[in-house]
Amino acid sequence: MRLWFPSLLVVAAFSSAQPSAARAQAIPRTADGKPDLSGIWQVLNTAAWDIQDHAAQKGAPGGPGVVEGNEIPYTPAALAQKKKNYEQRATLDPETRCYLPGVPHITYMPYPFQIVQKPTEVTILYEYVHTVRYIFTNNTPHPKGPIEWWLGDSRGRWEGDTLVVDVVHFNDQTWFDRAGNFHSEALHVVERYTPTDADHITYAVTIEDPTVFTRPWNMSMVLYRHKEKNFQLYEYECYGFDFEKIYPYPDLGAAR
Repeated sequence: MRLWFPSLLVVAAFSSAQPSAARAQAIPRTADGKPDLSGIWQVLNTAAWDIQDHAAQKGAPGGPGVVEGNEIPYTPAALAQKKKNYEQRATLDPETRCYLPGVPHITYMPYPFQIVQKPTEVTILYEYVHTVRYIFTNNTPHPKGPIEWWLGDSRGRWEGDTLVVDVVHFNDQTWFDRAGNFHSEALHVVERYTPTDADHITYAVTIEDPTVFTRPWNMSMVLYRHKEKNFQLYEYECYGFDFEKIYPYPDLGAAR
C-alpha cells in the first residue's frame, strides 16, 4: 500500500523553490526593479583564442568551447575560407591590425569591461583599446541601412530579468576568435545577459548570417564580477601588426 504525505510534498516543493527565490533577491536592482548589471566583469575562458573545443599549443591556452554542440554550421565555401583563415592567421587575423574585435568577440577578450546602466541606455566600457559601446533601451529602432560598423548597432529590451540586445549593421572585418571563425556584413547577433546572482551573469548569444552559415547557432558563457578592492579598468593600447604580442612564438608567425 502506497502512503502519501502531502505535508512533506509541500515542504519539499517549498525547499526547492527557496534557492532560486534567494538568488533572485540577491540580484541588485535599479529603482524601476530591473536587474542592475553595473559593475566590472570579465570572462574566465579561452574563447578569444578559439570558440570551439581546442587543445593547448604554443601561444594559445587550451580549453572547452563555448559553442552549443561545438559545431559551427558553415556553408562549404565558408568552411574553406575558415580553414584558410586559420592557416594564415598570423597575417590575416584582424586582431593583428588592432581592429575592434566586434560583437560578441569583444565580450570574451581577455580583458575586463565595465557596464554602466541607465534607464534608457546601457554603456559598456571595454579595457581593450578604450572601446565604448552604447546599447539603447529606449524602444528606438535600428537606423535604416546599409551601415557597416565595427560593433554594429545595439538595441536592447528587458524580458523579465534578461537584457536582450539585438545587434545589426556590421562590417565583415572582424573574426569571432583567433582561430579564423568569421562572418560577413550580414551578421545578426542577439545577446542575452541574465544575472544568476549578484556576481555572475549568464551571457548567451545567437549568431545568424545566411551568407556564411546554413542556420543560426548559439554560444554561452559566464561573466564574473570583479570583487577586488579598488579594481578598475586600465589603459590597454594596441599597435597594428604587433605580431610578437599576439603571436609570440615562431611557429605561429611563420606565415608572415
